[in-house]
Amino acid sequence: MTARLASIWRHPVKAIGREGLQRTRLRAGRGLPHDRRWAVTHARAKPIDGWAQKANFLRGVSGPELMAVTAALDPEAGRVTLRHPRCPDLTVAPAAEAQALCDWLAPLWPGDLPRPAAVVECATGFTDIPESWVSIQNAASHRAVAQRLGGELSIHRWRGNLWVEGWPLWHEFDLVGRRIRIGDSVLEIREPITRCKATMANPETGRRDADTLAALRSWDHQDFGVYAAVIEGGEIAPGAEVAA
Repeated sequence: MTARLASIWRHPVKAIGREGLQRTRLRAGRGLPHDRRWAVTHARAKPIDGWAQKANFLRGVSGPELMAVTAALDPEAGRVTLRHPRCPDLTVAPAAEAQALCDWLAPLWPGDLPRPAAVVECATGFTDIPESWVSIQNAASHRAVAQRLGGELSIHRWRGNLWVEGWPLWHEFDLVGRRIRIGDSVLEIREPITRCKATMANPETGRRDADTLAALRSWDHQDFGVYAAVIEGGEIAPGAEVAA
C-alpha cells in the first residue's frame, strides 16, 4: 500500500485550538506555517523574548479543558476564531487583544493555577522544542492505541501536524535519521515525541477519560509521532504520496 498524507493540522495558539488545512507550503528550516504562532502565558511565567520553554504557558497537561478548543485562523488579518463547547465563540487578534483572550480562557483554566496573564508571539512557533520542526503521526499507530484502550480515540489528542496513512505500526520510529518526501517537500525524521498527560483529555469534552500513557507503555515506550525537519520546502496537501 502506498503511504499518503491523510490530513494537515495546525494550532495557531499553543495548546488552544486546532484547525485542518486543505494545503500549505512548507519552507526549509521552518515549522508548519502559523503553527503555535501565539502562546498564552500565566502569572508566574518568566519574561519572554522569542521561543521559550513550555512551562511558561497554558497547556493541556494542566488544563484539560483547553483540549476541546477548535480554531480558524485568518493569516492575512492575524485574527483567530476560537470555539469551545462551554463558551461563546471568540474572534481576536491574539497579541493585540490579549485581555479578551485571557478573559475567555479564564473559566476553562483550573482555578488553583496561576491565571492567564498575557499573549506572546514567535515567528518560528512555540513548539515544545526550540528547533523549528513539524510533527508527523502514523494513523496505524493511532488505531493500535485506540484498540488497546478498547474504543474510539480522537487523533486530536496528539495535537500533530501531519498524519500519514499507509505506514505499518510504529514504522515512523524506524525512519529516524532518514529522509522522506511528501508532495513537493523533503523532510528528515529527527526524533520520537515523548507524550504527557495532555493526551488523556478528550478533545470533544475537555475531560480526561483515557489512559493513553499506559497504553503507550504497553509497547515499552511513551512516544507517539516523530519530529521532522523540513529540508526542501514545497506545497503539500492531503492525498500526496509519502515516499521514504
